[in-house]
Amino acid sequence: MKVDGAIDKYKSKLVIQGFRQKEGIDFFDTYAPVAKIYTIRLLLALAAIHHLVIHQMDVKTAFLNGDLDEDIYLKQPKKRFDYVVLSNGFALNLADKCVYSKFEEIIIWFETSTKTMASKVCDVVLSNGFALNQADKCVYSKFDTSGKGVMICLYVDDMLIFGIDLEEVDKTKKFLSSSFDMKDMGEAEVILGIRIRKGNNGISIAQSHYIDKILKKFNFENCSPVRTPIDPSLKLLPNKGSLVSQLEYSRAIGCLMYAMISTRHDIAYAMGRLSRYSSNPSSHHWQVVSRVFKYLKETMNYGLTYSGYPSVFEVYSDAT
Repeated sequence: MKVDGAIDKYKSKLVIQGFRQKEGIDFFDTYAPVAKIYTIRLLLALAAIHHLVIHQMDVKTAFLNGDLDEDIYLKQPKKRFDYVVLSNGFALNLADKCVYSKFEEIIIWFETSTKTMASKVCDVVLSNGFALNQADKCVYSKFDTSGKGVMICLYVDDMLIFGIDLEEVDKTKKFLSSSFDMKDMGEAEVILGIRIRKGNNGISIAQSHYIDKILKKFNFENCSPVRTPIDPSLKLLPNKGSLVSQLEYSRAIGCLMYAMISTRHDIAYAMGRLSRYSSNPSSHHWQVVSRVFKYLKETMNYGLTYSGYPSVFEVYSDAT
């Protein structure tokens, strides 16, 4: 998708049935080594304070950079690829790279990227001062004695590069491109559904496109907007009546939680209360979730703005 939500291009990929893998037999570890959302916000705040250049790069077919340490055989989809028919009649392919939907794929890619940072470009990373951030190990930084330098923020295969000036950023892009097949996306505009806007007053981040998407997903695009996310006097109680769709309720909570964590902290109180009932929601709980969607409809363009050091530090609290 482009920044305005229009379709940029269509992509297809082979996805295996990873859900059939059994823990302890087919895989042992699975996790997503990604930069934390609040790390990204912190870096954006630093960028606003120090007027940093922010560029974005994407690793093309990232998981294909990961080499498997075991034999993986795939049953062929019908009439899609050339295949070899074995004596038992099965058509199989031997995979020598990571395949999408395999549990371990993200770990293998992360280990590959880390090893590449430490070996293929060891001179650049270590000799030239790159350091791994101990608080968030998906962040790398390099600064000289004069304060010039760059920071790399890695989210699986998406990279944000923060630099003092464009020259430092371009140097970093060159060494990254020497290790991987990279796509230079220029100045950062959208990362993880979060739109980044730089202006004279600082840096603003918002999720209007993402909110519009989830409103359509849950059929609230034509709802009547409201001005508050929840009635603070409302009492929510455990469900003792009929059960509404637990799956649909959990999906809605998950989508709203991502908006809350990223840019919409104003719905944190509402989500804190509603998420307690995900295992057994009632129609009353769903009505309150609906109010949050209606509030987001009214405030779709709300977001966060980082404007450097304020002359007065202000805190707003909606405690009741």
